[in-house]
Order: sequence, then structure tokens, then C-alpha cells
Amino acid sequence: MGGKITYVFLSTVLVLVFGVVAMEGVLLLLTGEPAAMGMGAVAFLLPLVGGWFLWKNTRFARRANRLAAELEAEGGLPVDELKRTAGGRIDRDSADEVFARRKAETEDSPEDWRCWFRLAVAYHDARDTPRARKAMQRAIALHEGRPVSA
Repeated sequence: MGGKITYVFLSTVLVLVFGVVAMEGVLLLLTGEPAAMGMGAVAFLLPLVGGWFLWKNTRFARRANRLAAELEAEGGLPVDELKRTAGGRIDRDSADEVFARRKAETEDSPEDWRCWFRLAVAYHDARDTPRARKAMQRAIALHEGRPVSA
């Protein structure tokens, strides 16, 4: 719950900053000076690009959370069985062992979004965020019945 509140708060602040930057961009565009107009155009476009990224990430997080809720209702969420160091960090060998099982499970059932979800969690635990995101995107696509690229 605390993570959602933080996300909403930071997203709101970011949208407000986008608004201020866009207004400054418009003011620079209205000066009529070529250099200021160029900076104004960039300042106006940056919030649009930032807003698009924020929207894409929010959409991804919402879809992933829906899958997590559905998997939890089925009793299929992966159990945290990882060993940790005294400082609380995940033991690398433990993460590799769990990852190997999740990968084999996914290779056995490549069309099951549940396997891809659990593989995404294993990638995340192994600190491989790009692959975790790709695996979760695949889980989402399979769940929604959309075509999946190889």
C-alpha cells in the first residue's frame, strides 16, 4: 500500500512539473526570438515525452498488479523461498537455483502466462530488471490473448 501511495504522490508531482515546463515552453515560444523559440519547442515537447513514459509505466504496473491479484486468488503466487545474507540481501546461489526451476517451468509451458509471471519474479530476484520486464510483458500479452513476439 505504501508503494502505491508513493507512486501516486510522485506521479502527481511529476505531472505538475510537466505542466510548469510546458507553460515555460509556451512563454519561450511567444518571445519571437529564434533561440528562445527553439528552447521553448524543446521545453514544450519534453513533458509530452515524459507523460507518455509515465502513462506506459503506469499501465504496465496496473496490468502486472492485476495478474498478481489473479494469481494470488488462484494460490499460484511464487513463494519467497530465497535465502538471504545477514544484511537481508538475496543470496545469489539461491536466486540462481529458483531461477533455473522457473525457467524450466516456462520452457515446459511456454503459453502459460502464470509461468511467465513467476519467471519475471525470478528475474527480478536475480537483479535482471530488463529481462524481468520482458518476461512480465510476455505474461501480460499471453493473459490478454495478444500475439507474442519470439
